[in-house]
Amino acid sequence: MKCLGIDLGSREVKIVAMKDLEIVSKEKISTVSFYKNYCGYRDGKIVVDLNKLGCLDVDKAVSTGYGRNNTNLKEFKAINEVKAHVYGALYQTSIKDFTLLDVGGQDVKAVKVEKGIITDLQLNDKCAASCGRYLENMANVLEIELDDMGEYYKDPVNLNSTCAVFSESELIGKIAEGIGMDRLCAGVNYSLYKRILPMLSNLNNSILIMAGGASKNKALVEYLKKDFKEVVVLKENQFNGAIGCCYYAHKFLRER
Repeated sequence: MKCLGIDLGSREVKIVAMKDLEIVSKEKISTVSFYKNYCGYRDGKIVVDLNKLGCLDVDKAVSTGYGRNNTNLKEFKAINEVKAHVYGALYQTSIKDFTLLDVGGQDVKAVKVEKGIITDLQLNDKCAASCGRYLENMANVLEIELDDMGEYYKDPVNLNSTCAVFSESELIGKIAEGIGMDRLCAGVNYSLYKRILPMLSNLNNSILIMAGGASKNKALVEYLKKDFKEVVVLKENQFNGAIGCCYYAHKFLRER
């Protein structure tokens, strides 16, 4: 059985194909390019050109992602992001009891899973200051690569602003004070950690599984190790939602 999973992100579309629960291909495409170059529109639905994607002979197709367009993919079964990411974590780790943290470009999800079943959920508020976009913006202010910024976690400078916009002004002020780059980068990473921690404190669990692009931030991982007995960063952290779509298709749509 060949399954196709598509995760429609705010910045990128992640695509995974599985055959008999083995990943056979994966690809990332910018969201704008995906809709411009790989999709059409017919009968009120977005039609994905599987031929252009190189994903022919698909038995089941499942989509998830950001925004209402996920529900408009013709011939795709739509599932919500939380379910997709939990199934992705179950597939990648086989762990049944955990808290899942997914830090995306524009939102954060913290999910408690017990015996493979979702039992609680926390979502970030409206502000983007606890999301991956915040890290990108602050890396731009510091004129440093995002991956390089994630290396710093010792002696963070204190950044108090809870607003993503005001945080940039506060950071520039710290630069003017002559604070070193190591402490500035660590301060940005620690400020993200401080915003995420209240969400996780309501979901007691000994194992934390991290997905999403921000799970590549080594500083964030180091901070969270203080709060959990074990922190697991998924190998395919950015493809986790699409993997979960495929796993859902194989597990629940096989007989239909």
